[in-house]
Amino acid sequence: MALIPFDDRDGVIWMNGEMVEWRDARTHTLTHALHYGSQVFEGERAYGGVIFKSREHTQRLRKSCHYLDFDLPVSDDEMDAIKDQVLAANHIVDGYVRAFCWRGSEMMAISAQETKIHLAVAAWQWPSYFDPEVKMKGITLDISDWRRPSADSAPVHAKAAGLYMICTLSKHNAEQKGYQDSLMLDWRGYIAEATGANVFFLMKDGTLHTPTPDCFLNGITRQTVIDMAKARGIEVIERHMKPEDMADASECFLTGTAAEVTPVRQIGDYHFTPAETTRALVDGYADLVNGRG
Repeated sequence: MALIPFDDRDGVIWMNGEMVEWRDARTHTLTHALHYGSQVFEGERAYGGVIFKSREHTQRLRKSCHYLDFDLPVSDDEMDAIKDQVLAANHIVDGYVRAFCWRGSEMMAISAQETKIHLAVAAWQWPSYFDPEVKMKGITLDISDWRRPSADSAPVHAKAAGLYMICTLSKHNAEQKGYQDSLMLDWRGYIAEATGANVFFLMKDGTLHTPTPDCFLNGITRQTVIDMAKARGIEVIERHMKPEDMADASECFLTGTAAEVTPVRQIGDYHFTPAETTRALVDGYADLVNGRG
């Protein structure tokens, strides 16, 4: 199946205050973001024309900007309205929304205080429908050699472009081995997350464990699923987890805007069986985002 390049599509992108034809939404090759990684972004999903937890995503985008020492150039209300305008302009009902903010090309050096801050929002079709039985078989993950950095060595709580370089390397290596994704450990050797999603383990005693997000994003979907699990009477424990702790888990799943709730059947040499708890959270999340729960 041929890829459709993201620079050659129909539609419009909101960029710096106006709707721009998709193919004309460009920035200079000497932009600071391209050379020094000074870009932050949000990935959001729309279900039935409504962006799930749009305000929470906007607030996280603003925090990410602050971590990189610049300001989101619009208010929260304006940001939410822009995203809705982009969906409407592109006639998208079920889709993905990408809001992103970056430093421009006025300064080409590490110092960048005088760069212009750019803002854009794009959206494209991304139906959320799936065959539940296929999804419930679970995906497989490798264990990456790359480690999540400590909070005193990188802006780990920003959704910043530069932090995803090791994710790309990890995922490429995993795919070359026949896995769908990769589990990343942190600099201490604790379990952190997958390359673009948080991870949960249902332990054999019935408690749901998830790594403490002290060096990676406390995902919005992660927080949603924790609330869902607690509402179902499941005890949720956030803690530092060692790789060998996976031997005590019976079920495993990932959470994220793109992943939603995705069952996992294997991580390295550890195997899991997606079952009742995972299915309940997969179905419950689908009901929630589609306004059925």
